[in-house]
Amino acid sequence: MVCIMSGARTAPALFFLGCSALALGVSSASQEHREAEYYVAAVYEHPSVLSPNPLELVSRQEALELMKQNLDVYEQQVMAAAQKGVQIIVFPEDGIHGFNFTRTSIYPFLDFMPSPKLVKWNPCLEPFRFNDTEVLQRLSCMAIKGGMFLVANLGTKQPCLSSDPGCPGDGRYQFNTNVVFSDNGTLVDRYRKHNLYFEAAFDTPANVDLITFDTPFAGKFGVFTCFDILFFDPAVRLLRDFEVKHIVYPTAWMNQLPLLAAIEIQKAFATAFGVNVLAANIHHPTLGMTGSGIHTPLKSFWYHDMDDPKGHLIIAQVATNPQGLTGTGNTTSEMDPSHRKFLKILSGDPYCEKDAQEVHCDEAAKWNVNVPPTFHSEMMYDNFTLVPVWGTEGHLQVCSNSLCCHLLYERPTLSKELYALGVFDGLHTVHGTYYIQTCALVKCGGLGFDTCGQEITEAEGLFDFHLWGNFSTLYIFPLFLTSGMTLDTPDQLGWENDHYFLRKRGLSSGLVTAALYGRLYERK
Repeated sequence: MVCIMSGARTAPALFFLGCSALALGVSSASQEHREAEYYVAAVYEHPSVLSPNPLELVSRQEALELMKQNLDVYEQQVMAAAQKGVQIIVFPEDGIHGFNFTRTSIYPFLDFMPSPKLVKWNPCLEPFRFNDTEVLQRLSCMAIKGGMFLVANLGTKQPCLSSDPGCPGDGRYQFNTNVVFSDNGTLVDRYRKHNLYFEAAFDTPANVDLITFDTPFAGKFGVFTCFDILFFDPAVRLLRDFEVKHIVYPTAWMNQLPLLAAIEIQKAFATAFGVNVLAANIHHPTLGMTGSGIHTPLKSFWYHDMDDPKGHLIIAQVATNPQGLTGTGNTTSEMDPSHRKFLKILSGDPYCEKDAQEVHCDEAAKWNVNVPPTFHSEMMYDNFTLVPVWGTEGHLQVCSNSLCCHLLYERPTLSKELYALGVFDGLHTVHGTYYIQTCALVKCGGLGFDTCGQEITEAEGLFDFHLWGNFSTLYIFPLFLTSGMTLDTPDQLGWENDHYFLRKRGLSSGLVTAALYGRLYERK
């Protein structure tokens, strides 16, 4: 079991309950002060009971019996969270019905979903208003029992007419749907997943759902699902157009290292946009599915465990107005030699150091006298161009298309490991199609160049470094992972001379991945 806290070295902004044996820590501030500035959130990583044969067509009653097993666990977690004063809880994608269905075999698992925009409805108090809404009724009653907002994911159906040009041949739409209930059980809103991930059982809505909901304890929340996090709609548009500061995020994410582990991208999104992300992942370690968290721009409270088969509840006190790490500009003291060196390299000026006797000036090019060899290796199914990171200090550059990545580094000691600086500027085409620009410092799987890009979780190498590149996009996600699937937070992020940089000193454990993951949404 993993019960770890990470964050910038600042005064604690929230607390964590990662194991049932841990007491919930609360600051000594007054109750009124806490309520005004914080709310209590929970996410549950759920080891769902799955259909033994998702391709087989079962009756509605059989489907309800399977889903009841998962809903019973949900209710247990709601009541446990209620004991800790939780005001909003998030459950994962596919947690109630499972996955790997066909369009036909999932049908008995689907609830009818009226539009909350057109119909005000409390399923718990009005259970007979619509047919085939047993799951919605159960979730609504849970919200009432727990006295909290509740976010869950289920499959829904919506009849359509043949006059509708988009209506499927079977006369119905089927959607991967998140639902939000208020603490009195009212169905507040629903979000239908837009960016499906090889989900043949579901339809893509004709128009993107841009869903926000208001709460009395933290204001406005936005909602989207899993694969949506890598696309402009709805994720970025919600933040840009609706000024959302809190995201609820059900997901069923299969981890892929070194760049797209679940907790890694969740944290990166929170940091990049300066928002809180309440992320609930499904828990099936044999399928590589684990990793949930409550992430703020500066801190994360997460769970990632590839061994323990049990579920996991995270509870944290979260700031209602998250303080971001980005957009602060150059806040580093000019007395910091490494940052002065970084600025000099960017400007192309000589870098000068002053000792007791004289001033020494070195051209930036001095760092590249012994240029290491460039090589190619597959990382995340993309053909990265890389250079090895050798020695205790240096300045490296590697380029691909229009993107050049730089690394300025110092190492207190050398480990018997191979690290590399990699670049990719192109269209990613495996398990989804989208354009990325990436600068990545990674630990390789072995000592051979062909092992760079392999999935590893343990490392010993320590670095103080600046990583930067001349990105063509404003949408850059800082990925930062250290040994043992531990999240870390950069000391500084920002733009300098048309380059985006990440800076870090004083790693507490070996570096696995430090990357700047840029998305060019207009190029898909």
